Amino acid sequence: MGLQSVFRAVIMGAPGSGKGTVSSRIAQSFGLKHLSSGDMLRANIEAKTDLGLLMKSCIDQGQLVPDDVISRLILSSLRGLEKTSWLLDGFPRTVAQAEALDCVYDVDSVINLDVPFQTIRERLTSRWVHLPSGRVYNIDFNPPKKPGLDDVTGEPLVQRDDDSPETVSRRLKDYERQTQPVLEYYRSKGVLETFSGTETNKIWPHVHTFLSRKIPGHKQAMGKA
Repeated sequence: MGLQSVFRAVIMGAPGSGKGTVSSRIAQSFGLKHLSSGDMLRANIEAKTDLGLLMKSCIDQGQLVPDDVISRLILSSLRGLEKTSWLLDGFPRTVAQAEALDCVYDVDSVINLDVPFQTIRERLTSRWVHLPSGRVYNIDFNPPKKPGLDDVTGEPLVQRDDDSPETVSRRLKDYERQTQPVLEYYRSKGVLETFSGTETNKIWPHVHTFLSRKIPGHKQAMGKA
């Protein structure tokens, strides 16, 4: 990293791996700007930028957005952040996207959250929602007072299509197939750091210790971020 004081990281992890929680803790503890590719895509579509319109037409036609379009969009969103330390979430998803990012920025660390698929399945398929309010329950650690009913209104809870066992299994398989080559790519560059476990609160201290060593000028007490 030489003399630079800017730290750039990518976070990877399957849906339900706790990536959102860990990302917000990293941003809070180390002052990194958390950049979600999904947020960037939505912002460009809403702002009707050239790239946003191009992506919207792909999505509307049920097509995958090409790697070069996604890469151009993310890289244009990163412009102006040359002096900012950031954590990129949701990009890159393919080796072509990783190579495009490498052409412009040196990635210092890739944090990979390795949570067993069985744990993720249990976590996601145990999730039930009260749709009108958005209240979320988990049968395992945050169950409703009465099974199947919202605590406040007593209305029935539903399971999102995304959280059905079949959909969860498919999403996890898709993630594995798509991202394994990206993890290998970063492993070969020597920047991949994998954190394994079944509970976010037990994985987090290891992530914190690792980043405390890596990020210049950020030797902080862990606290309860």
